[in-house]
Amino acid sequence: MITAEEIKSLAISEEGYNVDFNVRVPSKIREITLEICAFANSEGGYLLLGIDNHGKIQGLEIDNNTRSKIQDGIRDISPNIQVDLYSVMVDDKKVWVLDVPSGKDKPYVLSGAIYVREGANSQKLTTAEEIRSFFQTCNRIYFDAVLCFRFDVNKELDEDNFQYFRHESNITGNISTNQILNNLQVFDDSGTIKNGGVLFFGKKPEKIFPHAVIHCVLFKGTTKVHIIDDKYYGGTLYNQYKQAEAWIKDKLKVSYIIEDMGPRKEIWEIPLAVFKEAVINALSHRDYYEQEAVTLVEIYDDRVVISNPGGLLLAVKKEFGTRSMSRNPLIFGLFTRMNLVEQVASGIPRMRDEMKEAGLPEPVFTTDGGFFSVEFRRPDDSGTVNGTVKFKTINEEVVFELIKSEEGLSAPEIAERIGKSLRTTKRYLDTLKKSNKIEFRGAPKTGGYYLK
Repeated sequence: MITAEEIKSLAISEEGYNVDFNVRVPSKIREITLEICAFANSEGGYLLLGIDNHGKIQGLEIDNNTRSKIQDGIRDISPNIQVDLYSVMVDDKKVWVLDVPSGKDKPYVLSGAIYVREGANSQKLTTAEEIRSFFQTCNRIYFDAVLCFRFDVNKELDEDNFQYFRHESNITGNISTNQILNNLQVFDDSGTIKNGGVLFFGKKPEKIFPHAVIHCVLFKGTTKVHIIDDKYYGGTLYNQYKQAEAWIKDKLKVSYIIEDMGPRKEIWEIPLAVFKEAVINALSHRDYYEQEAVTLVEIYDDRVVISNPGGLLLAVKKEFGTRSMSRNPLIFGLFTRMNLVEQVASGIPRMRDEMKEAGLPEPVFTTDGGFFSVEFRRPDDSGTVNGTVKFKTINEEVVFELIKSEEGLSAPEIAERIGKSLRTTKRYLDTLKKSNKIEFRGAPKTGGYYLK
């Protein structure tokens, strides 16, 4: 039985993989019943009545007749599952709690249909492939739900990353770290952290899971013969995503459009939004049980390929691009809370739309050798798309032209404009200074670069 303080913290944390709000009892009790069925078929959770979709506690009175209807609806789920229904007073307002365990006899069926949680939503399995895949996974433990006894939360939690997660997830108020992690079901009932929690919040999860890293490789030409750059990125999954994104930006070409005296507009040879979708998909849906392979980003002269261990689940093959089901629902739910996943199953269509709008071929998705890959084609050798937009490789010449058009910029400002790291930008600036093309004027912290 959860307490009033726990309900407050759940309300602040908003809806997610393991919690759902209803400000009142729906006129159709079935709406509640299918949510219960979905929680039972997943990792369990709380359905809180008397809280609106924004997490505001409104309070609710439920009479005996309505309680009886809710209990009758729960009995429609087969096989039977024990769901506790009770009320808790929260600051003089009554909140009703439906406490749903993760079912031990999956799958649970409601009126012949199976429902599961996907992120903060419940969805119905509609095809034979989906149902067959679900039956196959009923007795399989998700990797991100396995307990990790080697991790000490008090010593190994990446506090900066956790606070950033908290900010991006709009979790406010005076709630302890442990309480938030418990609300997110990162812990089990005994207080032991799950693998998904280690990967998402641990300082160096690769010490425990050496394969849980991103490998970024730049090749010369269109084959794997000549390697130009080779990097491995570990740390929390969010940091892996950010490091991979920065690495990709450092290798791609970009053009700038200056209209009047307004800010410079960046046009990347491939829209950056597609890499956000592809990398987060790879981190969320990869098979972490596969310990001989890593998430991989490859850049060739003509294409960018992002791949992860684990092919498509049977449940999504037939409706690829419109249906989503994750191997790691805890991890996927945490990315969703950070608003990095806009809508379940929307990533594939969004990548297609971004490439089409940029005048580039649609991404190519393949499943081969136990890997899922997405390939993005780069513009041709002339650096043009539809014969109109030309791209330049960022170098000293581009930095010089930027300073020429807007004198007084600092090194961090220039780095932001050209999409490069501060270290790389300073290297360009040093080269220009040595050739007597530019000079630095002003105090070290407030000055900027000017033509000499």
